[in-house]
Amino acid sequence: YLSNNLNHKMKLRSILFSLTAVQVAAFVPNVPRPAFRTLAPLFVASVEEATLDAEERMEKSVESVIQNMGTVRTGRASPQMLDRVKCDYYGVETPINQMATISVPSAQQLTIDPYDKKTLRDIERAIIEAELGLTPQNDGSVIRLNIPALTEDRRKEMLKQCKAIGEEGKVAIRNIRRSNVEAVKKLEKNGEISEDESKSAQDEIQKLTDKKVKEIDGIVEKKEKEVMKV
Repeated sequence: YLSNNLNHKMKLRSILFSLTAVQVAAFVPNVPRPAFRTLAPLFVASVEEATLDAEERMEKSVESVIQNMGTVRTGRASPQMLDRVKCDYYGVETPINQMATISVPSAQQLTIDPYDKKTLRDIERAIIEAELGLTPQNDGSVIRLNIPALTEDRRKEMLKQCKAIGEEGKVAIRNIRRSNVEAVKKLEKNGEISEDESKSAQDEIQKLTDKKVKEIDGIVEKKEKEVMKV
């Protein structure tokens, strides 16, 4: 019963986190780019729950960094460049990668082949309004995007974006660490765990924090190399 109850709590917390976590808007113009919010106080029933919760939420933050980093332009064509572009589809804001097949016929070009050809103009407009610096070419069947080579100034701008995405991800990781450590300390204060158990749990959460921060640093470094590659 206790095991099922714990799993149920964790699922609820995971759902709530998914609904409330703020992701980086990856510098797509016209899309609000809010900062990560300070997390609300966390309540856990055990040190195991606190550690598991921290690990799950930190992993979501890393995944968000990976997703947002993929939308940063390099000099090569990548479908991920369009991940944040949304189009009005029968009144619903829909990512265009759910409305069309996005292919990479060459290193400098993307093609967008809509499942519903009636949406061609709407997708074209969405790309223009996203201000990606790309000019869509609509031939009535597919949309082609030629990816221009990055200038030196543009590369420097992209590097700043990479660092900012990584930093916001690390801020999110540290906020999670703080909320979960505070939850563990509260268990100790209430006499539900010993001082040794509290210290051990805090050390474990810190190890998770260091690990995830290092992962984000690696993601940023890899993307920076892609940006600087001519």
